Amino acid sequence: MLDEALLDDPDALARADRRSLLRGAAEAGARVRTAVRHATEAGIPELKPDGRPRAVLIAGPGMAATGVAELLGTLAGASCPITRLTPTGVAPAAGALRWELPGWAGPVDLLLVTTPDGTEPGLELLVEQAYRRGCTVAAVAPARSPLTEAVDGAHGLFVPMATAPYEHDEPLAASAPGVLWALFTPLLALLDRTGLVSAPPEALQKVADRLDQIAERCGPAIATYSNPAKTLAVELAEALPVIWTEGTSAGPAGRRFTAALAELAGRPALTAELPEALASHSVLLAGALAAGADPEDFFRDRVEEAQALHARVVLLRDRPIGGISAAPAARELALSHDTAISELEPEEGPELETLAELIAITDFAAVYLALASGARS
Repeated sequence: MLDEALLDDPDALARADRRSLLRGAAEAGARVRTAVRHATEAGIPELKPDGRPRAVLIAGPGMAATGVAELLGTLAGASCPITRLTPTGVAPAAGALRWELPGWAGPVDLLLVTTPDGTEPGLELLVEQAYRRGCTVAAVAPARSPLTEAVDGAHGLFVPMATAPYEHDEPLAASAPGVLWALFTPLLALLDRTGLVSAPPEALQKVADRLDQIAERCGPAIATYSNPAKTLAVELAEALPVIWTEGTSAGPAGRRFTAALAELAGRPALTAELPEALASHSVLLAGALAAGADPEDFFRDRVEEAQALHARVVLLRDRPIGGISAAPAARELALSHDTAISELEPEEGPELETLAELIAITDFAAVYLALASGARS
């Protein structure tokens, strides 16, 4: 069960946060600024590419690489295919994972390697393979990791990952808030130079500012009743989150929220994009998970008997193009089955900023849910 008293006790939250997840969420803006500085020191602003790559390939372990690939693909749109190389292996361990380039990869393609670890032998082999094929290689990983030498040997570009001192003691969770921005930001700066996305330094500064604003709204000192992240955590405490997204930017934000709920808070969740979500999840909401399907028994022993699990819709929206929205139909479907609904919509701004806001609020919510429900750390 969720300890709601813990949410409004900043000192207790700090004691419970043994993985420094809340600190990572609060420092997201600072992490972006540090990553921009690392990218500048690595020489990214001075790059003069010959032209756009034919394709961008992204390799790395876990949700860190998956999230970066999805976000870059969303921002790049149809200008260039961006594909994540899925690893193979017998276990999700650094020494067991292997990556392979597709047969068509060659000199006109760009390989991006992104990892919060940097000790994966499979990534070193991939970099060597890319060098033999003539692919351009760039990597973001912890400084002085074994991957650094492999990238240097391939005459590639290496950007040190922006880490904090407290992150050096334990392996980082792939869905941790600080990890995403440390890996994502330098690659945004790089793809801006290639013309695939628009992320000049001033835009990244505004992203950092927006993340700071969210940290002020969602920080541990802000009471639950006025804190959107704490409120969402409380609403999802005894529910199965059914995350519906609308808008280009909201899709990857919703999928990241699903991954963060699983990895950080140990909570299952479902996600789908509107309007298709209305068809794919209509039977689910009409079944046993709907709140109206099994009204709470007044005489239930609330100590001995667990509360029935019911779905709760979380609607993440970016502003739809042309004002066409499936949100009214989504609300009608949820409420017609007595299913509660939570909504998050970012303030106006460029796509990169609205995307950052959705990610930041849901990151805070996942962290608060993890801490207040006693998720294993």
